[in-house]
Amino acid sequence: MAGIRERKKQRTRRALIEAALRLFAEKGYEETTLAEIAAEADVSTRTFFSYFASKEDVIFHDMESRMERTAALVRSRAPDEPLPDLLTRIARDALAHAAGDENYAVEEMPLRIRLMMTVPALQARALHLLYTSQLRLARALHESYRGRLSPVEAAAAVGAFAGAAKLAVMASVERGESMDQALDAALVATEITLRGLRSLG
Repeated sequence: MAGIRERKKQRTRRALIEAALRLFAEKGYEETTLAEIAAEADVSTRTFFSYFASKEDVIFHDMESRMERTAALVRSRAPDEPLPDLLTRIARDALAHAAGDENYAVEEMPLRIRLMMTVPALQARALHLLYTSQLRLARALHESYRGRLSPVEAAAAVGAFAGAAKLAVMASVERGESMDQALDAALVATEITLRGLRSLG
C-alpha cells in the first residue's frame, strides 16, 4: 500500500511541475500564480504547498536529489580511484541521468535555464544553489581524499569542473541548440577541464 501512495505522490508532484512550466512558458513566470498552477494540475493550492514552498522551488525541484546522487558517488569511490576519474564518472552519471530519468524531463531544461537567466529572483536562487552545491562537493572530495587533496585543491577542482559544464550548457541553450547538443557540450567541456586537473593526481 505504501508503494501505491508513493507513486501517487510522485505523479502529483510531476503534474505540478509540468503545469507550472507550461504556465511559465505561456504566461510568464511573474504573471503565473500558485492558484493557477494548482488548478492546472487539478489539485488545491493547499496540495501545492504539500510539495513546494514557492514557485522558485518548482524551478529547482531536482537540485537536492542531484546533489545527493553526486555525494553518493563520492562516498562509493574505490580507494585508489584518481580524482579526474571520479569526476569523469560523476559527469557521465549526471548526463546519463539527465537523459534517461523520466522525472528529470530533459525537454524542460531550456525553459528552466532561460528563466534562471532572466528572472532576477531565480538568478539569485541559482547563484546561491551553485555556490552551496559546489562547496558541499568540495568538502566531500577533500574528506574522501584526505591527506591527498587540500581544501584549496578540492575547491579549485570543483569550480573548474562544474563551472565548465554549466557554462557550456547555458551557452548552448542560448544559441538555440537542443538539449542533446547542450549535454554533449557539457561533456566536451568537462573533458577539457579534466585534462588540466590530472596534475592533481
